[in-house]
Amino acid sequence: MILHVDYLYWLAGAALLLVAAYTLADTTHPRRYGSAAFWGLFGLLFLAGDWLPAELSGIIVLAIVLLAGLGRLGSGHHVALPALRLQDSLQKLGRKVFLPSLLVPLLTVALSLAVKDMKLAGAPLFDPKNVTLLALGVSCLASFALACRLTRETPAQGMRETRRLLDCMGWAVLLPQMLAVLGLLFADAGAGKAVAHMATGYLALDTRWVAVLAYVLGMALLTMIMGNAFAAFPVMTAGIGIPFLLGMHHGDAAVMAAIGMFSGYCGTLMTPMAANFNIVPVALLELPDKNAVIKAQVPTALLLLAVNAALMNWLMFR
Repeated sequence: MILHVDYLYWLAGAALLLVAAYTLADTTHPRRYGSAAFWGLFGLLFLAGDWLPAELSGIIVLAIVLLAGLGRLGSGHHVALPALRLQDSLQKLGRKVFLPSLLVPLLTVALSLAVKDMKLAGAPLFDPKNVTLLALGVSCLASFALACRLTRETPAQGMRETRRLLDCMGWAVLLPQMLAVLGLLFADAGAGKAVAHMATGYLALDTRWVAVLAYVLGMALLTMIMGNAFAAFPVMTAGIGIPFLLGMHHGDAAVMAAIGMFSGYCGTLMTPMAANFNIVPVALLELPDKNAVIKAQVPTALLLLAVNAALMNWLMFR
């Protein structure tokens, strides 16, 4: 293949190591050594994770967790662009300021569809197993280039902004990966069987709509507890989805997976455990109410859950 998914991981690792270097060079940073170690170790996993022994990778993960848990992360000194320059740039750009953000989803979809079967010199252009992920990576790079072109800033300024945002978000950046792994651990530990045992003891899962409600609401509730739909999905699918919705009621697996994940996302809207979605924005915007984002999202989440249950009951068994 021409483009392998590892290239994206190496690029992310290089960017994280550069952030670590910036942090280490910031002598005014109150916790520069801890922060530099955190981002450096995280970047090392992206760069060399495939070649490191599993035990060493585990030690690195534990070190990252310890650095975050002991409060060794902090925000350093960031040179802000002059306010007048920012205002002038915003006035000149106008609505064009949204183009880089819009380019990412549009180009990702276009590339995913266009290059899926494309070959160059007999080899696939994109890794066939990771076409969408590679399309997303290429789209982000194109968006970054467009942002630099529109704002007439250098890639170095983009890296400085990357460091500033990572400082603001801190350890919450790792939550999606950590929680996804947590879901697999729960599934391997037999949490799905425990869920099935509890559900069959109290619910009439041989009734189709009861099984649908149990799965949809269970995805939302478990996501609220674990903070990530990817963590809840293997547990609920192993406990209720596969044995009851697919095995007993002979539903459509694709519909179950799609609507099930969407139901989990509804739970994401209603939990502080999804810190990178619901807590970090509050910190970035300096809102007085830490739960302001969650309170605004709850009505929408509940409405979507009801719609998801109805859609699954209708589409899955057609």
